[in-house]
Amino acid sequence: MISYKNHSEKIAQIKEGKFSLKENVAFFINEIEKQKHLNAFNFIFDDAIKIADKIESKIKAGTAGKLAGMVIAIKDVLAIKDKPLTCSSNILKNFEAIYTATAVQKLIDEDAIIIGKTNCDEFAMGSSNENSAFGKVLNPFDNQRVPGGSSGGSAVAVAANLCDVSLGTDTGGSIRQPAAFCGVYGLKPTYGKVSRYGLTAFASSFDTIGPFAKSIDDIALVLEVISGYDEKDSTSFNDEQKIYLEKISEPQKFKIGLPKEYFSSGLNEEIKKLINNKIEIIRSLGHETVEISLPNTEYSIATYYILTTAEASSNLARYDGAHYGFRSNDASNLNEMYTNSRTEGFGNEVKRRIMLGTYVLSSGYYDAYYRKAQKVRRLLKNDFDNAFNDVDIILTPTTPNVAFKIGEKSNDPLSMYLEDIYTTSANLVGIPGLNIPIGFNSENLPVGMQLMTNQFNELKILQLAKQLS
Repeated sequence: MISYKNHSEKIAQIKEGKFSLKENVAFFINEIEKQKHLNAFNFIFDDAIKIADKIESKIKAGTAGKLAGMVIAIKDVLAIKDKPLTCSSNILKNFEAIYTATAVQKLIDEDAIIIGKTNCDEFAMGSSNENSAFGKVLNPFDNQRVPGGSSGGSAVAVAANLCDVSLGTDTGGSIRQPAAFCGVYGLKPTYGKVSRYGLTAFASSFDTIGPFAKSIDDIALVLEVISGYDEKDSTSFNDEQKIYLEKISEPQKFKIGLPKEYFSSGLNEEIKKLINNKIEIIRSLGHETVEISLPNTEYSIATYYILTTAEASSNLARYDGAHYGFRSNDASNLNEMYTNSRTEGFGNEVKRRIMLGTYVLSSGYYDAYYRKAQKVRRLLKNDFDNAFNDVDIILTPTTPNVAFKIGEKSNDPLSMYLEDIYTTSANLVGIPGLNIPIGFNSENLPVGMQLMTNQFNELKILQLAKQLS
């Protein structure tokens, strides 16, 4: 197998005849089989090799798209017509999508090869990828540890060299956190930059689609392709900034904020040391760093879980056993059919979040929880708006700890939820966030660092990441 650093290098080698795209896809399929113990994929698409032949012909003819030959895995919450769409849940077992998500269609239109659907926490609810009807995903650096979640399968697929790039979704850190745990780049774009059409909803005002890759150049290229306005999604935005790969290497100097709330006693000391080393490199490159404050940070986790569970309880009401998906055979009337279908079809974490969301939306508690959380969301937005009046980029840890052991936090949901403490704010306020792999701790486990910037300013964090690559 010929190695390559990024998509541009891969295309050059194909044009030079050093290897064929068909062999490349076959290599990945073989690797997926060899490393199936990682459980990164729910489904492999057998037609990928046949598609590779057609695209290789287009590459040699000079008629191929931007992503020609890029082998991409898709998180199993995104629709691909006539392919399984299970959200790693028994309630959608055997369900096939009847249309293709806009983000995925854009990849296909630019001649990417979709190799399969990746495992994830059920309905994207989780921080460890232990909540899947297909079984847990294993971290490729230590099979006794979690890969992070909910997009754990997508992160592992890239980290374990099972594809070039993958798509995940991020509701509160579900791209950035597994990217940190698996040592790859992971980008959560601005809310509205990438169409959510065809994404199975968890929390509609939070969900964002984004890429994983080993190369920051590939992150930039995929973002170019998948971003943009979509008439099928009323929350998508017509952002004119669409050129990233060409501009990523432009020399820029940034003022970077270091929020004191993110470097407190809860941060692992080894992670703090690696980040401080990176900060020194950033300063040596001519960037300015200043300490800033985001005073409402301590409320972000509580606010996030109140609002997302409320939206989840509403979004998941459609899975009732009547319209599509799993239906229980053990029911003598309509109410029993609804109850038993949902009881048997949903896993424990999904049930927990539905119940929490229903509670905070109930008439006696709506004002005390949901309405108050929406007000705090606005205060958090004000914190970031004020910060971005003074700095270009905010630099933080991605996670407070490295990947934890499988089962370590399963019986302590609050401890699990706190693993998202540094990532939820970006979703609450709709800004982009990027995980950068910055090294390994003493146990040889990956460590990540997060860059955030103001809405639709993805180019800034991509440029800084490029300088650090």
